[in-house]
Amino acid sequence: MNKKLIDSNFTTWLKGPNERSFELFFAFRVFWEFIRGFRALHFIGPSVTVFGSARFKEGHRYYEEARAMGSQIASDLGMTVLTGGGPGIMEAANRGAFEAGGYSVGCNILLPHEQAENPYLNKFVTIRYFFVRKVLLVKYSYAFVIFPGGFGTMDELFETLTLIQTNKIEDFPIVVMGVDFFKPLKKHLEFMAAEGTISDSDLDLILFTDDPKEAVNHIKQYISKNYQVEKRRRPSWWLLEKA
Repeated sequence: MNKKLIDSNFTTWLKGPNERSFELFFAFRVFWEFIRGFRALHFIGPSVTVFGSARFKEGHRYYEEARAMGSQIASDLGMTVLTGGGPGIMEAANRGAFEAGGYSVGCNILLPHEQAENPYLNKFVTIRYFFVRKVLLVKYSYAFVIFPGGFGTMDELFETLTLIQTNKIEDFPIVVMGVDFFKPLKKHLEFMAAEGTISDSDLDLILFTDDPKEAVNHIKQYISKNYQVEKRRRPSWWLLEKA
């Protein structure tokens, strides 16, 4: 192997276990990330998480549909819109909620190229690790809306879908917005069911639609059937908590 490659930071991923002190420090850092996230999001109230690409700009079809979706979640459901806090679909959904007078929250991620939080947030927290961020985006939500996106969006979709399929979280609706974009994916899911790698009933876990009203009605039916939505909690002054 090339010595330059061996001497590079790339070897960090090849050398196996680190020193115990390093691993302990990493565990504490992850723990602190969770505590920061829990404290920041504890009072945001019942939420709907919206996933999607950071690359769509204002005026793009999917941006405007996500904006409408955020508005519908805030006005029709009266729920918080929770996103990854960045640009694109995330910004659009937060913007729709913000403009409708709803509550708009972001769980941003710290990246080498600095993904900044969008300007339509009532509250946000910035997280270092993707896996911590994904836990937070799932933990506070009653439903999940997926817009077109890339690797990150697919990761979020399938991790959430797996949690629901395996009953780690139960009876949470997933709505996929963008029938044309996701047509090949839907076809592949049907192929997977035909091959027996998933059950036919698993196909019912997702609603594919382009209509925000249909999406909101689907979410509303799921929630009214399975859950009693709790009101937003109040902070405790003695814990130095903020709403």
